[in-house]
Amino acid sequence: MTDLSGKHIVITGASTGIGRATATACVKAGAIVTLIARRADLLEQAAHDLGGNTAFAAADVADKAALTAALDHAIATHGAIDGLFLNAGIGGMFAAIEHYTDEAFDAVMAINLKSVFWAIQHVLPAMKQRGKGAILVTGSLASERGLPMNAGYVASKHAVLGLSRAVANEAAEFGVRCNCILPGLIETPMLDGLPPEAASQMAKAVPQGRTGSADEVAQVAAFLLSDAASHVTAQSWAVDGGMLGTMRV
Repeated sequence: MTDLSGKHIVITGASTGIGRATATACVKAGAIVTLIARRADLLEQAAHDLGGNTAFAAADVADKAALTAALDHAIATHGAIDGLFLNAGIGGMFAAIEHYTDEAFDAVMAINLKSVFWAIQHVLPAMKQRGKGAILVTGSLASERGLPMNAGYVASKHAVLGLSRAVANEAAEFGVRCNCILPGLIETPMLDGLPPEAASQMAKAVPQGRTGSADEVAQVAAFLLSDAASHVTAQSWAVDGGMLGTMRV
């Protein structure tokens, strides 16, 4: 079983979906958890439900100052960060690229990519100094495949996979790991944002014949944040019912 006893895990996008499920899995594995997301009310409820040594900080991760302040609050409350799960993300707009607006593209990049870059920049130096730490970034099937009508999301998720690999190579000699988890068609609020025809078409491509649950992603995330994955870095881990591993269309 995954053991996170005494480790301080910080999770962004932690109020719902994969982030909330991973927080639950980490607490069950013995971790001290700090939750970061935009809505203070949802965070407060999540922290109450999780109990124990759970803290939270409300912040828009697209705001660099707010994000770094939330990370500093986490450190001030629970000490050094052992595991950082950068999970916050949005789907962006669905439109042909010639109709994709600058505003929509910038919003997706700020949340899905820039927030990851900023958080790693802020937290990695201390991990390197301590000689240990685990960073996990939420990618997507769109990290390795193109999808129509969603250029901003696909570009951002390709980018975070590359960023994760770059960080892993820079940090490996210091005992710090960085990986990217690639959820497939998972039952989360983001799935609700897909056009029904797109969700239906994607569901047909799942070899297991079903969508996944946030809990199934959370179990893999908790493992990758734990010392059980001590020799795993610079990797992309798909939790997708077999979609990336097939040629099914």
